[in-house]
Amino acid sequence: MESRREQAESNCASSDNNSPPIPETEMETPISESTLEGGGSAFNQSQILRAIEVVERDSFAIAQSFTSLFASLRLALSNATATTIDHMQCFSDASGRVQESVLDAATKGNRYINSCLRLNEEMKNIDGLASQLKVLRRHVDSLDAAVNKLLQVP
Repeated sequence: MESRREQAESNCASSDNNSPPIPETEMETPISESTLEGGGSAFNQSQILRAIEVVERDSFAIAQSFTSLFASLRLALSNATATTIDHMQCFSDASGRVQESVLDAATKGNRYINSCLRLNEEMKNIDGLASQLKVLRRHVDSLDAAVNKLLQVP
């Protein structure tokens, strides 16, 4: 199992840390309960200073690790935001084009409907005109028959 020092160093190794590696001789020494309870002679000032140095180095390594982590998160968030902005711009352009196409189709559809209505009105007048043509045709046929009779009388 790795100690906190080794974990901090491995986390820091992946970041942009230019600090020199900590020599193994300066690694933290575990403080036993007997040292803490058994009087102050075994726990002298140099050990306290060494422990403080170890804590400072660990804190620095952790800070570097967090700095690297937050820089990575900031970059990922920036990339996601840029991608989202690109997608929103694309969506906006596409919806604008769809709107133009819908308006154009609606205009053409209205023209078609109006043309159909005008044609329907004209077709109503054609029925009356067709009836008049039938009557006129009968009259022309009667007139033709009468003229033929008159011309054949000799």
